[in-house]
Amino acid sequence: MTRFVLYGGKGGVGKTTVAAASGHRLAAAGHETLVVSTDPAHSLGDAVEAEVGGDPTEIRSGLWGVEVDPQTGIDRYRSLFEALAAEFSDAGIRLDEDEVAALFTSGVMPGSDELAAIEGMATYVESDRWDRVVFDTAPTGHTLRLLDLPSVMDRGVATAMDLRDQVRRKANTARTMFFGPMAGRRDDGPDDFTAMRKRMDRVGRVLRDPEQTEFRVVTVPETMAVRESERLVGRLREFEVPVTTLVVNKVIEDAGDCDRCRAKRADQEAAIGTLRDALPDLDVWTIPDQSGEVTGLAALERVAESLAAVD
Repeated sequence: MTRFVLYGGKGGVGKTTVAAASGHRLAAAGHETLVVSTDPAHSLGDAVEAEVGGDPTEIRSGLWGVEVDPQTGIDRYRSLFEALAAEFSDAGIRLDEDEVAALFTSGVMPGSDELAAIEGMATYVESDRWDRVVFDTAPTGHTLRLLDLPSVMDRGVATAMDLRDQVRRKANTARTMFFGPMAGRRDDGPDDFTAMRKRMDRVGRVLRDPEQTEFRVVTVPETMAVRESERLVGRLREFEVPVTTLVVNKVIEDAGDCDRCRAKRADQEAAIGTLRDALPDLDVWTIPDQSGEVTGLAALERVAESLAAVD
């Protein structure tokens, strides 16, 4: 099994439940496991019936959870541009708040949920604290923007660095003219911008490395959900993210004597068949429909039994 597992799909299909159950299973197998929620509408704490916040919290022996703080990544990224504005000010170039904001948003919208998610992802990709890290991602659109963000941020940071280097060259020239060749020069060596670019590059490489990462698409056996899952797999492949598995949640196993239930079961079988035909190279795992809300470790254990083959 890879070290990093990402669960994604449309809203309402049970991604958080499946991610939490996967983490629970891994911890039970003896792996120190962290489940990371990058969905701005966090529900990991509800799924495990425990207080989970912006710092890793131990849920049970070997199992930890964290809900990425949406402000952390934004603050970290914006601080780079505020430092850049301060450097410009030292060089005699004044930027007002709107101009700083324009630099900041050259690649990312302020308040971006994806920015917080990629920052959280980078933090735990870089950490060796856990044997396995399971990511519960936001609904499809957010996930696709998240995957594109490392390259978007790289372009924004590269633009800012180029502008900064131009200002430094002019400032150094002016110092030399006034104070001679022994005047102090502003160094162009490694700095926070360079570190940010390297960090985003590492996240991008890890997300595309099948030896480290696998993406599992969670869906339900309904026509619209199946179609969206097919599109999601296609887009993930465009990003070169290794998709391995389709996890079909809420599958009716025993319809009993209920005509309506049997009809729904037949519809579900047809939807699952469509999914298998459309994506024959992917594993398909089914999770039985659970009665009531699936919360708490006992309920997650029942879900985890359907994931035993992988974990």
